[in-house]
Formats: sequence, C-alpha cells, structure tokens
Amino acid sequence: MATAAPSAASRIAVVTGASSGIGAATARQLAAAGYRVVLTARRKDRIEALAEEINAAGHSAAAYQLDVTDRAAVDEFATAFKTIGVLVNNAGGALGADPIATGDPADWRTMYETNVIGTLNLTQALLPQLEASGDGTVVVVSSTAGHGTYEGGGGYVAAKHGAHVLAETLRLEIVGRPVRVIEVAPGMVRTDEFALTRFGGDEAKAAKVYAGVADPLTADDVADTITWAVTRPSHVNIDLLVVRPRAQASNTKVHRDL
Repeated sequence: MATAAPSAASRIAVVTGASSGIGAATARQLAAAGYRVVLTARRKDRIEALAEEINAAGHSAAAYQLDVTDRAAVDEFATAFKTIGVLVNNAGGALGADPIATGDPADWRTMYETNVIGTLNLTQALLPQLEASGDGTVVVVSSTAGHGTYEGGGGYVAAKHGAHVLAETLRLEIVGRPVRVIEVAPGMVRTDEFALTRFGGDEAKAAKVYAGVADPLTADDVADTITWAVTRPSHVNIDLLVVRPRAQASNTKVHRDL
C-alpha cells in the first residue's frame, strides 16, 4: 500500500532525541515522506548538522535545542506552533544494568525523567496543536522492555513500562478526537550510542550486547517502521507495533553464533 501524503495542516513533525540513532533516522525518513521536520535534542550542533543535511537533500527541517525534562523550555517551544501533525516521542535511553539490590537510584530517576516525564511534557504541551491540525499523531517509542522484564534491567524496564502505559492511557482518554496514539516497541537495535551510554562508555560491555547476533535491528529499520505507521490513512491506528530482529525471540532469548 502506498504511503499517505501529509495534508497541509498536518505536515509538521516534531521528533525528540533527534541528534542520533532512531531519532535522526526517523527525521530523515519523515522528511523524505513529505513532512517538515522539527528536530529537537540537547546537542545543538548535532541537530543543526542534520537539519542542514535534510535541507540540502531537498526536504525541509529545522533544529531546536531542547531538554525534554525542562517543562518551562518545552512550554516555550510549543508556543512556536499553531498546528502540528506528528509528535515522535523518541528521547530516552538506558543507564546501567545492575540488579535491583545495587542499582543506582540516580540512574533510575534519570531514566524515568527522560523516558516518561519527557514524553509527558511534550505530549501535554503539543496536544492542542495536534488536535488543531484535524489529523494528529502521537508516537511513543517505547521498547520491548516495556512489555517484559529481564535481570539487570529493572530501572529501564520500569521507565519503558511507564512509557507504554502513558500511550495506552492517552489513547483511551482522547478517543473520538482527531489524534491517533501509536506505540512502537523496538527490541535489539544496534546504534552508535545506546549500549555505550548504558555502560558508561565501556566499549567492551557495549559490544557484548550484540556479540554473535548477525543482524540486530538498525536505527533505519525502526525509523522505517515509525514512518510506515505514521503514514497509514487517518482512520487506521497502529496501537502497538513490536519489532525485533529475527534472531531475537524475547528479551532473554537471542540466537548468537559464538
């Protein structure tokens, strides 16, 4: 089925966490699909470079430095728009892999603030503009961690469960209004930064996550999934789409050629 072109009133797509990985890939693909993308992230140089790349390719992009956990900054950002068509809540991430008994509460707090409160902040601030478009879409990029736990993942699992519940509850609360709520839950995705950030820059630990897995998902794979879901006809809502590499049957069952 061909993708649906965005209408004039709904052609702006805001992507959080757009400085790298899934966020950057999603921005590129939504721009190619006809959206004017607004890139947000804390790293201003990264999103400005990406906006230049997208514009040079003949598409439309703008960069806006933003910390999604700063509610005052988010509210100010939202005043720039009368309508938007798509909000991709992608900003998030994992910190540490310690068991519950020794996990760092500061890491748990940071993960919850970014993955859940950040998503809440942007969704609350931009929901009026999404509704004003007459054809809005909220995307929550959660994780398979939001649907099943695993040892050493307690803090991240708790945060992504929170993101999942936010999407599920919002869908119930705004039914009948012209805004879809889509959750995309990726499994094992190999990006330049996710595992490295999780393990505090330890390259050996980060590499071990993907050891023996021939083809983990890429950021482009997930971006393709997000873009497909967003570009379905307006009456079609992809409530939840779980996407894993073929080698991964669950969070704890992965085929490795070692």
